[in-house]
Amino acid sequence: MKRKLFAALLAVLMTLSLAACAKEAPPAPAETSSQSASQGESGGEGETVGILSQFTASDLDGNQVTQSLFEGHPVTMVNVWATFCGPCLGEMPELGELHQEYADQDFQIVGIVTDTLAQDGSISSTQVELAKQIVQETGAEYTHLLPSEDLIASLLWQIDSVPTTLFVDETGALIGKGYLGARSKDAWKEIIEEKLAEAGGEEAGQP
Repeated sequence: MKRKLFAALLAVLMTLSLAACAKEAPPAPAETSSQSASQGESGGEGETVGILSQFTASDLDGNQVTQSLFEGHPVTMVNVWATFCGPCLGEMPELGELHQEYADQDFQIVGIVTDTLAQDGSISSTQVELAKQIVQETGAEYTHLLPSEDLIASLLWQIDSVPTTLFVDETGALIGKGYLGARSKDAWKEIIEEKLAEAGGEEAGQP
């Protein structure tokens, strides 16, 4: 049963790898639902909260990564991208800059590169090398995760276009809206400031 589930989820992810990427951000985010976490605001209460609260995956260098990646960072920007996606690659240099500029505010960016799986579900070394080259050339020097069974089951099956960007807290719970499409550095800065303010307000309200 577990193998059948993974095969079904893998098929969804392979479909994504063939889909057209979002060239521009929409005027306003569309509504996110449990069926599509890639667009707009979060759905009903509880639908996507804790979406990355428990997972195991590998980064581009083969190191094991878990949800502990988020600890110590009130806000993490999770950018889902693909090597074939021009808008994804176009915004990565500025995402790299933002990752550095906000590091002293316990903010980080984490990428998930979706098109690194072969048809049999194994990791494609060729695609991983391509992703590494892209990261180096764009200066997006933050952690990039490869699709794993956990990531596919918890998040990636819901993504139907790239780039898709989500914000999560230290527990992997979704913060507010998800965003479909690439944005300018200034646009992302405005959103990041909002998320940090929300996180700061929640912490201030704790006993």
